[in-house]
Amino acid sequence: MVGIGEVLRLEFTGPDRMREAAAFWRRIAEAATVSDAVGVPGSGLVAFGTFAFSGVSGMPSTLIVPRTIVGRRGSHTFVTRIRRADEPDDAARLVPSRRFGDEFRISLGAGAETADGFVHHVEQAVERIAHGDLSKVVLARELTGRIPQGADLRRVLTDLALGYPDCWTFSVDGLVGSSPETLVRVEDRTVGARVLAGTASRGTNADTDQKAALALVTSSKDQDEHQFAVRSAVETLTPFTRHLSTSEVPFALKLPNLWHLATDLEGGLAGDASSIDLIDAMHPTAAVAGAPRAEAVELIAELEPFDRGRYAGPVGWVDAAGDGEWAIALRCAQVAPSGTVTAYAGCGIVLDSDPAAELAETRMKFRPIVEAFG
Repeated sequence: MVGIGEVLRLEFTGPDRMREAAAFWRRIAEAATVSDAVGVPGSGLVAFGTFAFSGVSGMPSTLIVPRTIVGRRGSHTFVTRIRRADEPDDAARLVPSRRFGDEFRISLGAGAETADGFVHHVEQAVERIAHGDLSKVVLARELTGRIPQGADLRRVLTDLALGYPDCWTFSVDGLVGSSPETLVRVEDRTVGARVLAGTASRGTNADTDQKAALALVTSSKDQDEHQFAVRSAVETLTPFTRHLSTSEVPFALKLPNLWHLATDLEGGLAGDASSIDLIDAMHPTAAVAGAPRAEAVELIAELEPFDRGRYAGPVGWVDAAGDGEWAIALRCAQVAPSGTVTAYAGCGIVLDSDPAAELAETRMKFRPIVEAFG
């Protein structure tokens, strides 16, 4: 789905940002007059959204209702036009397509968290875990750069979409990326999610690649990290579902540059919870914060010398029925109106984490964004 223009923009801040967004969106959907002859998920009234990771972030969370949506679902291709009740119905307002802007390439360098600083903070996190303060924490670092004035971000999105076809490519309010992880998907009272935790580099040939995947699925460190994340997701979703099932064992998910341990969850939704209600309950997952959740979030705020903004927060869309798809904003960068680009990557830190190896993992996770902009 591609949204063009804005008919409505809502901003939320603070710890209740998603709860307030869910309530506000419910009121808007109830008041709207919708004519939807297509009847597929994503047709009719839709808002695109992106939410900050932290309730104390300086970055606002947004829901944006476009004036025009061009969408495709399976064999259905559709155009949705949205207007305020006091505006005339202008059936001819589709904008003409534009050629891509000039090519551009930028380099991304260390931000507030240097490589040495990250290693030091991982060491501190391992000490806190050994002390028994928590079991896992996810620490991140950032890279920054600047794009030329008027740079066409569609070039970056095209590179991401073509290079990572199994991921969820997004661009909402300046947040661009390709996430491998679905936070939650709600469709016709069915809820689904994919949990990723545990990472390995791809091999240089078929033999080493298969060995890397086997080492990942048999690694006790990665399996422990993964189970933290799965338990967190199951415990959070269970109160909202009639039943919930998971993959019998974690499987190795192959991406162009990484292997991930993955588990899929699926269940039947109980009650009238919307997809925004579910992301409010699930965020932040153990995969992007740690376990226990409160202690991990507190340690992140203590050790990371920057505001994560919308990195590792929910990004996606919601329709009038409350259905929608939300990914975790990973492999992403925030592009400010000034042209500043801030990219993010993080790693799950557990008791036997090696700081140098965790730094190397962030370099691997930066690769999609660094290459798309570079």
